[in-house]
Amino acid sequence: MTFQRARTDEQRAQRRRQILDVAAAMLTEMPVSRLSLNELSRRVGLAKANVLRYFESREAVLLDLLDAEVADWTAELERASLPDQGNALQRGDRLADLLATSMAQRPVLCDLFSAQGSVLEQNISTEVGIRHKRAARQSMQALTGLALRQLPELGTAGAASLIETTLLTAMAAWQCSRPSEAMLAVYASDPELAAMRVDFTDVVRRSAAVAAYGLLARHPASAEIPS
Repeated sequence: MTFQRARTDEQRAQRRRQILDVAAAMLTEMPVSRLSLNELSRRVGLAKANVLRYFESREAVLLDLLDAEVADWTAELERASLPDQGNALQRGDRLADLLATSMAQRPVLCDLFSAQGSVLEQNISTEVGIRHKRAARQSMQALTGLALRQLPELGTAGAASLIETTLLTAMAAWQCSRPSEAMLAVYASDPELAAMRVDFTDVVRRSAAVAAYGLLARHPASAEIPS
């Protein structure tokens, strides 16, 4: 890939997009922890110093990529058609399944999510952090709206709590569901030990469903929840 120096805002935006595209492709081959600025620069075809003209750090690249991945995932969820019939528990189960299965189909998103606090939000400027949090707030509002449409009994605060709980669970579950080669051998050695292996989709689905149940039970509008 050969670049000429970007001189206009449009050209600079294109360069940023190309760098992000290369980083996204790299994350289909390796985890966040292995993506280095040196290797990213090599694959993009720019000197490391030139990549830093567009992004202040490796973490800034990954944070922008996370924001793009979340926005794309959110748009996909908004296009999804969930049946609105059934009681609140049934609708909550369907929402939990949609959130869990759609995330499982996006390993790059999950890997970025799992590294958000410990890696991506480090080594960045306040300006980058503000831009990221504004994008995250917009996505959170859209996800909360999705939950509220499926479970209006929750109210806005309850829907936001459900999404927050689901995302935090997914961050932890993703790391735990990616065993090392040594742990894979452990699981293969004994069926009782294999039962301890974390299934990402199952954990997120169950956690989201349980969170929805609990939030519904605490809400006065949820009279249909059995005691």
